[in-house]
Amino acid sequence: MRTDTPQPVRLADYRPFPFAIETTRLVFDLHPTATKVTAELAIRRVGDATEPLVLDGERLKLLSIAIDGQALGANQFVVDAEHLTIAEVPDRFVLTTEVEIDPSSNKALTGLYMSGGRFCTQCEAEGFRTITYFPDRPDVLSRYTVRIEADRKFPHLLSNGNPGAFGQVGETRHFLEWTDPFPKPCYLFALVAGDLDVLADKFITMSGREVALRILVDPGQASRAAYALDSLKRAMKWDEDTFGREYDLDLFAIVAVRDFNFGAMENKGLNIFNSALLLADPETATDLDYERIEAVVAHEYFHNWTGNRITCRDWFQLCLKEGFTVFRDQSFSADQRGAAVQRIKDVRALRARQFAEDAGPLAHPVRPSSYLKIDNFYTATIYEKGAEIIRMLKTILGDAAFRKGSDLYFDRHDGQATTVEAFIACFAEASGRDLTAFFDWYEQAGTPSVTIDTDYDAAAKALTLTLTQSTAPTPGQPNKKPLPIPVAIGLLSAEGEVLRDTEIVLLDQARQTVRWEGVTSAPVLSALRGFSAPVNLTTDARASDRYVLFAADPDLFNRWEAGQTLARDLILARAAGTPDEVGEERYADALGRALVDDAAEPAFKALLLALPSEPDLALMSDPADPAALHEARDTLRTRIAVHLGDLLRRLHGEMQSEGEFSASAEAAGRRALRNACIEILAADPRDDNLMRIVGHFEASRNMTDMIGALYPLVSIGGVAREKALANFHFAWRAEPLVLDKWFAVQGRDPNEDALERVIALTSYPDFEPTNPNRLRALVATFANFNPARFHDPSGAGYRFLADQILAVDAFNPTTAARLVDPLGGWRRYKPELGQQMREQLERIKAHPGLSRNVLELVAKALDQDDPRGE
Repeated sequence: MRTDTPQPVRLADYRPFPFAIETTRLVFDLHPTATKVTAELAIRRVGDATEPLVLDGERLKLLSIAIDGQALGANQFVVDAEHLTIAEVPDRFVLTTEVEIDPSSNKALTGLYMSGGRFCTQCEAEGFRTITYFPDRPDVLSRYTVRIEADRKFPHLLSNGNPGAFGQVGETRHFLEWTDPFPKPCYLFALVAGDLDVLADKFITMSGREVALRILVDPGQASRAAYALDSLKRAMKWDEDTFGREYDLDLFAIVAVRDFNFGAMENKGLNIFNSALLLADPETATDLDYERIEAVVAHEYFHNWTGNRITCRDWFQLCLKEGFTVFRDQSFSADQRGAAVQRIKDVRALRARQFAEDAGPLAHPVRPSSYLKIDNFYTATIYEKGAEIIRMLKTILGDAAFRKGSDLYFDRHDGQATTVEAFIACFAEASGRDLTAFFDWYEQAGTPSVTIDTDYDAAAKALTLTLTQSTAPTPGQPNKKPLPIPVAIGLLSAEGEVLRDTEIVLLDQARQTVRWEGVTSAPVLSALRGFSAPVNLTTDARASDRYVLFAADPDLFNRWEAGQTLARDLILARAAGTPDEVGEERYADALGRALVDDAAEPAFKALLLALPSEPDLALMSDPADPAALHEARDTLRTRIAVHLGDLLRRLHGEMQSEGEFSASAEAAGRRALRNACIEILAADPRDDNLMRIVGHFEASRNMTDMIGALYPLVSIGGVAREKALANFHFAWRAEPLVLDKWFAVQGRDPNEDALERVIALTSYPDFEPTNPNRLRALVATFANFNPARFHDPSGAGYRFLADQILAVDAFNPTTAARLVDPLGGWRRYKPELGQQMREQLERIKAHPGLSRNVLELVAKALDQDDPRGE
């Protein structure tokens, strides 16, 4: 067990750094095991004259230190494991340090490390301190110049900004200098050096400037970056048209690396991407990969203004850049791929990740008040809920006032490190609205529950709506305030005709009543249209009302939501031992009618076919019984497969395309529906269905169709599974990104031998635990998306995950901490399961040398009093 007691960082303790770093010059003498980094910092005191200079630094070998060219004696500074402290410094001076670091041994993948024989960096959130001594905090902005010197076997030398002088150094080495004219925090610093292929293009900005575009990838992979490059150009144009934001440097570059803890990083002018989110062609990437590449390329580009030009004063303001940028990338994706389909996908992800977070011991506000390791707050709450808050702000203010507020924010805070308060103040000023109460969304954790009761007066032709809201206690916040919640509501008749178009009701009290006149017949309520707020909604609607919405609601999100609610209630009823077989047949009939609606897009129909996931169903059960939920959901799938078998087989045939592959939203939608059909048919694996799925797999001409058939074959099990997996591995064993999919499919295997298979795969020659992509593909997929097998009654799934967390924590605490979450919800499950989950958390906590990253999350999962008082 740890003997030290790490102290939390608190928002209330924030103090500005007492020095300004006006310019930073870095010189890198790159060597895989002994890189030398010289830092020349022009420093000016801005705080109290008595304050010492304290710089962050970890795992650095200090070679020399000087002030204004004069070397410091050993008695003039102090170096410990985390800081360099100089007690007495002038008010203005130049500090020069030289350190040595070992990139090749850096398996944590933060700071400067080696990946695929190349040098690369990841400095967010606190990785720069492992490169050189510096105030590693986001409110210290500096202008950087960088000189990179390396062996010529590393032909590309890249950093932030615009390239400058270059040349040879002796017979075997060369150098290149970079200048970034825009002040930035050190977490946005980037460096890459290595042998790379380049895909080049250009973009003409709205003011007529030419920007060079470069995507750099593994040799031979340039063609696979074409879709990312196209996505980048579309994102640049969209940001100009939608937010008036123009790119500001002469060059925008993206580099793909295989070993990366995150998806991508928005370093100024030099984005570094996980290869999985940059490389795609039809043979190796699925439509989901294309969608994610489009979204993430846009996200990191949009950060140029929402994160780079304007950054965070401190890490508590992380949602300031991430929430706003997620909202921007979601809006871009909606314009590219269809608003309704994109909204459904975004809400599914929100509920799966963020609602689960809010429902457990790791619940925290969008702007937290304390942390032990900031790495642990790159969460769904910060990102996805942060985006929902921006969406609500736009809904409340309207499009024009929202754009006016964002323009004011960009103009007022350009070049600054600022706060959420300053951001909201811009929208309040631009709109003339008092947004004081709205700010509570940032400071209050938990998912609000909204209830709507209706009372229709036929004689008066009037409808009275009674809306109430409440939020359950969360760790550290037992008492909750009412929040301003925009509830989008429309009315339909029992025949599905529109009685009243969408209106926004702003629920800002615990209880509120609205009366609508002129309602000509008993209405069917369509509430929370477009998922206008991140809440759990309950209404007094009858099942018959749900069927009206499922068939006729013009709001496609609510049409999908009605179908999901019907399916959810049927599954939960069967899991509780009270099956409604008549209701299941009725649901299958209604689903069949929706699937033959010619007005509906294939992508939307594919979403209708996807039943609520088992993790989502577990959130709606108290306590959750994963085995019962799995069986009940499978039963409904089988009923649909039998009841709609002819229709599903017909749609599967109709959606087949004989033409060239297209990554368009329309073509992807047809493939999505085709694959959704066979996933349902796999629940009834009679001979003709099995032959159809095998034929689909063997005839696949793109990875979307191949994976679309591989998972159904794995779920069927037996000979079909083994043959398909063997053939897939043989065909793709040399493609790391494709092989990740092979591992992930087996992580989701619903058969009873899944855990045994997953454990065996961790000893497989292709399993690379040091590579986060491979680890996530197998271990995280199993723990997060295979609940029936992860929650094995023996507790073996929990022991397996705990073993993996401890093993990975020894070299990559950031990735290890991201594996803790599946154990953190132990209170939600049956006591016999929850106790075993808790025991594994206790085992992890007691492990010698546990990282602060893992310790923080495990301690919160264990030690926080149950806010429900249970």
